Amino acid sequence: MLTLSRLHKTYRGPDARQLLEDISLELSPGDYVAIIGESGSGKSTLLNLIAGLELPDAGTVTLGGQELTALDDDARTRLRRRDMGFVFQAFLLLPHLTVLDNAALSLKLNGVPHQAAQQRAHAVLMTVGLADLVHRFPGTLSGGESQRVAVARALAHQPQLVLADEPTGNLDAGSARTVLYLLREQIKAHRSMGILVTHSAAAAATADRIYRLAGGALRPA
Repeated sequence: MLTLSRLHKTYRGPDARQLLEDISLELSPGDYVAIIGESGSGKSTLLNLIAGLELPDAGTVTLGGQELTALDDDARTRLRRRDMGFVFQAFLLLPHLTVLDNAALSLKLNGVPHQAAQQRAHAVLMTVGLADLVHRFPGTLSGGESQRVAVARALAHQPQLVLADEPTGNLDAGSARTVLYLLREQIKAHRSMGILVTHSAAAAATADRIYRLAGGALRPA
């Protein structure tokens, strides 16, 4: 399970303010939720807290029985690598690696031997409809194809938690629908937990539950 318990976070810049206040949320395997909110509402900060990239001022984040907020930097890095997958608005594919090698990256970072990583990555690329592009390089792909590679990379090591930050922001409507369908399908198939952060009501509608982040509070939309 993923459990967020009474998270607080204050922005400490020149205009110090409470960014997140008393946020709690629970996800179980197979759950897929969307978080919507205006720019500056704290969505990226909340994702960073969930991923252990930032620490809350108060409250806890627990994933699979491990409290991220009690771990040191190295332990949080290892947990992210092993138990989380990320899909971003910018595809963040490595241009010098093939589609297959990009998709295998999460596996190799987790110590999976080369041949086994390639086989697993190839299987995941098949599920997202890219088996015929495995030897291509990112510079030759469309936006939709690139994001499907990013989805495959995020899911290849079968993480407990998938965090998707505006994954369709750079895509046309048709490609966005395809990516959102594949993301949901793969999270459900692998019994992962998924959190989609988006400005798009249409994208949010693909999730099981929708929450709105506003005024520092997270509430059902």
